[in-house]
Parts: sequence; structure tokens; C-alpha cells
Amino acid sequence: MKKLSLILSLIFLSIGLLGCQQSGEEEGLNKEISKNVTNSTTQNMPIDMPSDFDFSIQFGVQKKNEINTFEGTVTKDLIADGTATTELILTEDDMKDIYEKMKEINITETKEFTAEPINGTVCMQQPYGEDEWVIIINGETITQLISGEYCEPTNDAKQLIALRNYVFNIIKSKGEYKSLPESKGGYE
Repeated sequence: MKKLSLILSLIFLSIGLLGCQQSGEEEGLNKEISKNVTNSTTQNMPIDMPSDFDFSIQFGVQKKNEINTFEGTVTKDLIADGTATTELILTEDDMKDIYEKMKEINITETKEFTAEPINGTVCMQQPYGEDEWVIIINGETITQLISGEYCEPTNDAKQLIALRNYVFNIIKSKGEYKSLPESKGGYE
């Protein structure tokens, strides 16, 4: 009887240890899958900034503001006084920094910019700005369009807005931009 009890105890202990081992293997497999999924989302973007990397961002209430590295220009919305454009070429370091920020959010993947309804309704606001990105990476054109119409932007929209703000802060620090006239008026 003691032998049978000892054998049964060993069987249950073995099953328990095997279950723990499989659980550990599954955890390792899950980590590997997560790592591969994370890596696969950034495969579209080369590690190093390609030589043809350029972008333009049109943004604001009527998308009259523009940062355009294709043409080496920046346009400021002066609201009541139209727009003002000046030449502004970003440095290689600026472009590399911006490219790194784009890699962090994987600008090349499909994004979700439509707000989910809360309690069956979507909060909308007026006036609202829009951001339109056109990006060239390795000969491919990526276009992203964000509407500020929704009161609560999606996480993807927040990432692109943060990216635009990052780029715009670089632009605003440049003498060429500082020399542009001040905006007058506002949008209703």
C-alpha cells in the first residue's frame, strides 16, 4: 500500500513539475512571439535613415501651416493676413532625430484615427485642426491624415500630434521661422 501511495505521489509530483515546465516554456514562447511582433512592426522602417527620407506636414485649422523638407520651406498661417513662407532647411541631425521619432511610433503602419463612441456618441468640436503627413522612405510614400474634430483623439492620433509638436518645436527654434510675422486674428 505504501508503494502504491509513493508511486501515486511521484506521478502527481511529476505532472505538477511538467505543468510548471510547460508553463515556463509557454511564457518564454509568449515573450518570443511578443518580441517578434514588436520587431515585425518596425521592419518597414530601415534602422538608419534612408537618403531619400523627406516629409511634409500641413496642419492647423485650415492646414495653412506647412513644414516641407522636400522643398526646404516652412509656411506660417498668419490667419487674418494670409500666409508667409520662408526657406528653412533642417540639418542632418534634425532629420535623423525626427526619423528616430517616426521609428518609435512606426509611422509606416496603418493607424486608427477615428474616435470610438462613448455611451453611443462621439464628441465633436468646431473649429478643428487637421494634420496631413506625406513621408518618403525608401521610395515609398506614406500618407497620414488626422482630424482634430474629435474631442478625444485616439492613441495613434495623440502620437502623431506629439510628433508634429516635436518637429514644430525644432522649426520654431530656427531663426528663419522667428523672422516670420506674427499671426493676427483667430478662427471661430
